[in-house]
Amino acid sequence: MSLPLTGLRIVSVEQYGAGPFGTQHLADLGAEVIKIENPHDGGDVGRAVGPHYFGPGDSHFYQAFNRNKKSVTLDLKRPEGQQVLRDLCRHADAVFNNLRGDLPGRLGLTYDALREVRADIVCVHLSAYGREGERASWPGYDYLMQSEAGYLSLTGEPDGPPSRFGLSIIDLMTGTTAALGLVSAVLGARQSGTGRDVDVSLFDVALHNLGYLATWYLNGGHKTGRAPRSGHPSLVPSQLYRTADSWIFIMCNKEKFWPLLAQAMDHPEWIDNPDYRSFKDRLQNRDRFNEELEAVFMSQTTDHWMARFAGRIPAAPVYDVAQALDSPFVKARQCLLDAYDTQGRAIRNVVSPIRCPGEAPLTRAAPAMGVDTDELLAQAGYGPDQIASLRKKAVL
Repeated sequence: MSLPLTGLRIVSVEQYGAGPFGTQHLADLGAEVIKIENPHDGGDVGRAVGPHYFGPGDSHFYQAFNRNKKSVTLDLKRPEGQQVLRDLCRHADAVFNNLRGDLPGRLGLTYDALREVRADIVCVHLSAYGREGERASWPGYDYLMQSEAGYLSLTGEPDGPPSRFGLSIIDLMTGTTAALGLVSAVLGARQSGTGRDVDVSLFDVALHNLGYLATWYLNGGHKTGRAPRSGHPSLVPSQLYRTADSWIFIMCNKEKFWPLLAQAMDHPEWIDNPDYRSFKDRLQNRDRFNEELEAVFMSQTTDHWMARFAGRIPAAPVYDVAQALDSPFVKARQCLLDAYDTQGRAIRNVVSPIRCPGEAPLTRAAPAMGVDTDELLAQAGYGPDQIASLRKKAVL
């Protein structure tokens, strides 16, 4: 057996978070991902994102997004660099970039620029606002998308200021969406023999993720706001509750769970209370209902309630990041792995969420800048003297 993307080759002009996160999905699944890094500006800007570093140009941030990849240094603004790009692409299934929307065309990364090199090549463009329209040349980042797409209005307590997600969730979801777009387009190209451009933007993904909230507004004019304790807009109980020592999140998002919860909390009389009998009843009496539940929750610890609810009622303890990663369940699920650099140093990572039974995960740490340049150019037909000449001209 082999990993499902073994044999897929991707040339990627990528940096920072969203793009590298997307191609790391593909590299973890066996694809050969070749990072193109500018030799004159330090390469992937993520290498310098602090505050934690393994060494110069090797930040923890960079290691989080670039496992199992290769790195080539190449100046795409030089004619010689463009020729090297085209030679690398002759044996590539896809070219990926996460540049500003107006840049792929200038740097020869579109299907029109590469179709003569390979008719079935796929060119995937991850940008902030797309490659067309009034914002094509705008820079853009995750938090801006959360802000403009309404996320901040949905996050936090109703009487507090607008709040963003604690993670760069739009970057992560856009990278994942771009990876889906890439493998879908490659599948189509293999069937038709013709490649294409594929566009994914941070803004479009942020807006698309509004999902059912968008449908509620677009078809019924309903504007969803914030509910106390991170509560669900209509399902009760589905929110945070205090316990004797911390917090617990309860999600009785099906009616069948409410009687089970009432019994587990030793209050079976709640089940037939006409004010609490259905989602509609509990929503109408939300404040009083939640006060009663929390009074009981606060009589015991979170561990007590989790032991009582385990496997019967959807519930979770509220952990910080350290508690989440140190959880015995994370260990039991084998959710962490060690990736190794060329010196044999282990770098602890979170394993790919896509699991292939029977296959061990790949464990190559993120590459040093340009470490694979000579090998990959030799594969593309360049001799030692040609490589030395390109390096002397500062193309590599």
